[in-house]
Amino acid sequence: MPALVNGEWVKGDVAASEMKDGAFHREATHFHSWITPDGAPGPSGQPGLPAEPGRYQLFVSYLCPWASRTLIFRSLKGLREIIRMSVAEPAIGENGWTFADPQDAGPKAPPIRDLHQLYTASEPNYTGKVSVPVLWDRKEARIVNNESADIIRILNTAFNELTGDHQDFYPEPLRAEIDRWNGLVYDNVNNGVYRAGFAKSQSAYEDAARSVFKALDKIEAHLADHRYLAGQYLTEADWRLFVTLVRFDAAYHGIFKCNIRRIADYHNLSNYMRELYQWQDVRTTVKIDHIKAGYYSIAHINPTLIVPLGPDQNFDAPHDREHLLGKGIFKGS
Repeated sequence: MPALVNGEWVKGDVAASEMKDGAFHREATHFHSWITPDGAPGPSGQPGLPAEPGRYQLFVSYLCPWASRTLIFRSLKGLREIIRMSVAEPAIGENGWTFADPQDAGPKAPPIRDLHQLYTASEPNYTGKVSVPVLWDRKEARIVNNESADIIRILNTAFNELTGDHQDFYPEPLRAEIDRWNGLVYDNVNNGVYRAGFAKSQSAYEDAARSVFKALDKIEAHLADHRYLAGQYLTEADWRLFVTLVRFDAAYHGIFKCNIRRIADYHNLSNYMRELYQWQDVRTTVKIDHIKAGYYSIAHINPTLIVPLGPDQNFDAPHDREHLLGKGIFKGS
């Protein structure tokens, strides 16, 4: 896919470093500053910026599961009036992620049409992939963070004093269990579907696809007697899994050849997915038309660019999770 090289946008398959021996390896993200209530450093000593209403902006795509995580947290944490949002077109073209109309990026930046403009505004000689989500500082005209796992934890705590929302999706007592599930889900499900879909050898594809379904089988068994991944509380681990589940049957089952089973074939996973979809305003962050249009526009794995009509899905159908003990969301101080 195209990428930036020394600050210049280069079209074509530039990001070939993500392929090794026919297997897909995701390139690490680059920007890792943090936002805290008072601008103190982040949890690992990252440079910190203060939480301020209107200062920050999310650049996202409804197609992308990594961006979808941040959309969910922006909604759940009541940040729609605090953090602006700009949504890219679903298909990634020659200019990478683009916007239908010029996007206001703050007083120090010109309106942008291509996401890579944010990257070079932050680092003029940037080399690497250009990805969503981006958490942007409108005041200083630079990227704060482009790692979704970081961004959801920023949104989880940084703005609590501004919103009065103290829901905690990464509570201290559950962190070891959350991290354990995050590791399994990221390696085998979130990234596993991409390793299957982007594989360039039969063995790499089969290894990736089998790992996806081995993990899904394990999660299905766990959800038989646990309301959520970490137990009785809904945590970030659930939302990190949800964004892949909700895309699975419409995209990964077909375009990425993860077709041993559908999520609809799993009783517990499909009911769990519907419960999460129906939580608060989460449904507004899911756009299946964007998801299908985006994934089926990847020309090297779908040369005809034909988008399938199905499958028929009803995420608002009743779920059966109420019989399991659950306490909802952990409330922090």
